[in-house]
Amino acid sequence: MTTINQISSLTAELPRESRPEALAHYAVIYIQAIHWGEMDAFNHLNNVVYYRYAESARIAYLQKIGAFDGSVTILAQSSCQYLRPVVYPDILLIGVRCQRLGNTSIVIEYSYYSLAQQAVVATADAVLVRFASDGKQKMPWTTVEREQLFALEAEFGHTPES
Repeated sequence: MTTINQISSLTAELPRESRPEALAHYAVIYIQAIHWGEMDAFNHLNNVVYYRYAESARIAYLQKIGAFDGSVTILAQSSCQYLRPVVYPDILLIGVRCQRLGNTSIVIEYSYYSLAQQAVVATADAVLVRFASDGKQKMPWTTVEREQLFALEAEFGHTPES
């Protein structure tokens, strides 16, 4: 089983053999250390921090699928469900995958896995809408982009809705 000490030195994507079973079907695993200053008055990770982590994990996923090629994605909606409190010190493994790919949108889902607790501590989702680089007109996903995204997800045994 992966330990905090084993993973803390990693800066690249988490190797498949190091993934917990709960994250086996996520195309991207983003590694996030908890910082002392992110704790709130109740001595657990502040709720707003989960959204910052989701943003960083989302960028890693969008980079992996090549979504920064002259288009922009705009966050239309996001939510987070807190399942267990997270406290310092800890490292979260944030699984990211496409839940649904629309014509000009993508719904991304997240699973936050605590190495200290060896459990999923939160889940979240976000809806992004894709626009041309000028930000004025929605831009559909091309056939090639859709095929690449579905191929990446299939590598991890996941099939997004379309």
